[in-house]
Amino acid sequence: MPLRDLLLALLVCLAWAGNFLTSAMALREMPPLLFTSGRLALLALLLFAFLRRPAPGQWPRLLAIALCTGVLHFGLSFWALKLAGDLSSPAIVMQSYIPMSVLLAWAVLGERFAWRTGAAIALSFGGVLVLGFDPLVLDNPASLALMLVSAFFLAVGTVLMRGLSGVDRYGMQAWTAVVGVLPLLALSLWLEPGGLAQVPALSATAWFGIAYAAIVASLLGHGIYFSLVQRHAVAKVMPWLLLTPVFAIGLGIAFWGDRPGPKLLVGGAMTLAGILLIALRSQARARAVPVAEEL
Repeated sequence: MPLRDLLLALLVCLAWAGNFLTSAMALREMPPLLFTSGRLALLALLLFAFLRRPAPGQWPRLLAIALCTGVLHFGLSFWALKLAGDLSSPAIVMQSYIPMSVLLAWAVLGERFAWRTGAAIALSFGGVLVLGFDPLVLDNPASLALMLVSAFFLAVGTVLMRGLSGVDRYGMQAWTAVVGVLPLLALSLWLEPGGLAQVPALSATAWFGIAYAAIVASLLGHGIYFSLVQRHAVAKVMPWLLLTPVFAIGLGIAFWGDRPGPKLLVGGAMTLAGILLIALRSQARARAVPVAEEL
């Protein structure tokens, strides 16, 4: 990619890595489902003008994508982040949605992959297993489990997007926000009693976390990412995005007090190496058989 696009990819990584830190700070003051509903509510207001009726027959797929990504993925990932004692392990484990997407595409869509890609998938999941034995992670095993489930629903949404037509990048974010707000708010009222009563007492840090998640992580980060994949193959962009958990680890060490142990570092390296190999194999296939890339 040209230098300008490489710098844009790094900006996306910084925006997404910063979201782990600012969200974790906001989650000190408010429950995760309420935080997620606040993020989507602000995003819905910002993107309301981009709402467009999907093509005929696309409503079930669109609603399924919005529920998988907006409600289940976001809700569970912020829940996992609140339970975690660090930023490093959630940032790494979230990337497991990539090998999960490959496996789901194989199981559901009949897409095939070579043994090298299979080995890379095994390496990435083996890395998650190794980092799971790090003392920092063992203190909060529920966080690891929730982030894996969150990654699974993101993978489901990613695979479903391949058959969606007539919805652009901002329209998809708008529908995700609009569809997700009320279910998340209802779940928060049910599972987080007293959460709404905390809203008047929220500090500027908490409100900044919500604004950052909606504006910087979603609008800026995802907007630039979609513009990059419009100009380049996804497999060409994906390896650079693996710097997101690396930047998140750096932010965790600098501002959150993270002290990653050897198991977390080795497991994280295995996970990211496996995902990098998957991306490189996808890039090699794209060169061998040129196809139009869609996300």
